[in-house]
Amino acid sequence: MPDLYDVLQVSPRAEAEVIRAAYRALARKYHPDHGGDRLRMVAINDAWDVLGDPVRRAAYDSSRGPGSTSPGSASSSWSSRSSESDARPGTASQPAVDPNHAGPPPGNPSGTVLDFGRFAGWSLGEIARTDPGYLEWLQRMTFGRRLRVEIEALLRQPGVHRSPTGHTGPFGRR
Repeated sequence: MPDLYDVLQVSPRAEAEVIRAAYRALARKYHPDHGGDRLRMVAINDAWDVLGDPVRRAAYDSSRGPGSTSPGSASSSWSSRSSESDARPGTASQPAVDPNHAGPPPGNPSGTVLDFGRFAGWSLGEIARTDPGYLEWLQRMTFGRRLRVEIEALLRQPGVHRSPTGHTGPFGRR
């Protein structure tokens, strides 16, 4: 069986965000719908299934042996940084803060969790309680099509206030 880190072309010490980005880039490159290799895509998906889940990744790392660690493990070398530039925002260890991102979710998740946009990491229920106008905008967008049924149900719930004139969206247009 090939090493899953080698399949995704990342280091065993890579952070979850790096692994996710590598998976997405490889999936775009090798997806069969875009002329890619089907068998390679199967291997990429299998690697992502394990490395994309923190619990399964930890189990995989422990099965690889003591020399293979992930950033959260005890033998990781995060505390032995030699350069102060590694602690600055915008570097590999500290990503730059996106002023357009909504920040961490408020808690009490319910429903599908978005993996895009300013509410990435938030569940639709959290967004409905915080910014129902964003859900109205999202249901009109093409990429929100797969979420329309769930969004409609959330917007019909008591306590969720729809905008009377219609939300103009995050970019101020309809």
